[in-house]
Amino acid sequence: MNFEPALRPARLISRYKRFLADVVTPEGETLTIHCANTGAMTGCATPGDTVWYSTSASLTRKYPHSWELTQTQTGHIICVNTLRANQLVREALATEQIAELSGYPQLRAEVKYGAERSRIDFLLQAHNKPECYIEVKSVTLLQQGKGYFPDAVTVRGQKHLRELASIAQRGERAVMLFTVLHSGIEDVAPARHIDTRYAEQLAQAQQSGVEVLCYKAQLSPAGMWLNQRINLAL
Repeated sequence: MNFEPALRPARLISRYKRFLADVVTPEGETLTIHCANTGAMTGCATPGDTVWYSTSASLTRKYPHSWELTQTQTGHIICVNTLRANQLVREALATEQIAELSGYPQLRAEVKYGAERSRIDFLLQAHNKPECYIEVKSVTLLQQGKGYFPDAVTVRGQKHLRELASIAQRGERAVMLFTVLHSGIEDVAPARHIDTRYAEQLAQAQQSGVEVLCYKAQLSPAGMWLNQRINLAL
């Protein structure tokens, strides 16, 4: 995925109202930009960090600029636009960059499924294989040298694990795909210290047959590519 037009840098002043941030450009102009990430963004939004933002050509957007990447003062690059995780996975699936999920000619997105009325991020289909249900989560929390998910209690994430477990129990493939969007993260662990219930349900889901994959993206202001499998540390 290439960023076109090219991203522009600015210095972060502050993030507020969950979906807005004020930045100052190298020319000294203060801009209010949109933040698609409504989560905690722990370690991803420190005042003084470099923000890389995109600009929409739409004339109807109130805030035409969107926060895409954070370059921290320690040199790490983080993708904070939560919409990009699914875009990266779709691209990687289409080009068969994820070996464990290759060999499926049909791909559908946002398919309704499950007893709890969920939508699966991706459904892969092939004539000679069980259907493959993929739930995508982005990992950006780095603490003590390790990546963690989630960065806040996630009731919705717990529901997704229950739904995936049900899929696996009926004989279909169910995959939890953690997309690592932080250059400093080398392995991923469930954030038991943040959401104990999620960590417990992840272990239960694996016991039910849910596959857990962790793939890391190469990140730069020029573009992003999901291309490196890393370990899940339990």
